[in-house]
Amino acid sequence: MQVKGQTWTYEKKPVILGASSIVGPEEGEGPLAEDFDFIYDNIEINEKTWEKGERRLLEDAARKALEHASIKEEDLQFYVGGDLMNQIISSSFAARKMGVPYIGVFGACSTSMESLAVASMMIDSGAAQYAMAGTASHNCTVEKQFRYPTEYGSQKPPYAQYTITGAGCSVVSAQGDGPHVTHATIGKVIDLGVKDPFNMGTAMAPAAADTITAHMRDTGRSPGYYDLIVTGDLAAVGLPIAKELLKKEGIAMEETNFMDCGLMIYDRDRQKYVLSGGSGCGCSAVVTYGHILKRMKRGELHKVLVVATGALLSPLSYQQGESIPCIAHAVSLEMGG
Repeated sequence: MQVKGQTWTYEKKPVILGASSIVGPEEGEGPLAEDFDFIYDNIEINEKTWEKGERRLLEDAARKALEHASIKEEDLQFYVGGDLMNQIISSSFAARKMGVPYIGVFGACSTSMESLAVASMMIDSGAAQYAMAGTASHNCTVEKQFRYPTEYGSQKPPYAQYTITGAGCSVVSAQGDGPHVTHATIGKVIDLGVKDPFNMGTAMAPAAADTITAHMRDTGRSPGYYDLIVTGDLAAVGLPIAKELLKKEGIAMEETNFMDCGLMIYDRDRQKYVLSGGSGCGCSAVVTYGHILKRMKRGELHKVLVVATGALLSPLSYQQGESIPCIAHAVSLEMGG
């Protein structure tokens, strides 16, 4: 593996052999519904608690990803995953059931690409033949932990985002038809000074812009190289800010190929409760492992840069008046290697 600046270039070009996306009922009402493997019709995910429901989403996604990869659980050598819950319990408890060697990671909502970058590094280095990357989020678990319980019925500002209920997993291998993982740009922690835990889009936009800038610099590419550049969950507030910050760096982003998973997953005109758009660990995971990979396999997209963004706050930090540090990790996916 070659390293230049913040970017890893995978010489063996690991393959996403199989992937899956499992979502809740509200995501199933959005425009990407046909691209998800399964849609639960209840927010409880057939469990007694929301936390158990989130874990079930991840277990389902892992099982379905193995099925799509046409390998058995005993063939899997490592699972790399994380989530937004305290001590990443959704991933850890799911790994307990899977029974494979486990590496827990935390990048908040950037975990989907952080885990994929690490799993791909394992394949590229020869440390594994099959590795899984995965993450999940649940609207009610995250709202309860970071803001206010759903039952409280608090009024949210219009710039707030709606945590998606869903899980996404992928199986990475040294061989297969693709898409191939060609590069990963590891982000730096960027802090704009935002202290409002509802204003995630504004807080994360500088991190997204910084990582995209680093990726273009390290690879010598321009935005036009990609058919699609998609951020994780900047939504309606953060995406224009990121675009403006990139413009100041001399990087002109085109409207046609610069989008956001948090805007893609919901119909904001019809699903008004989502406010400025989606967020959460599962947001970029289910959009990437569901919608984007399907478009790539249909030949509609050939080169995609997924830039998952994460706000590295905790209830303790913002209650003590701390600002919100953020990070973004980018992974380049290409058909044909």
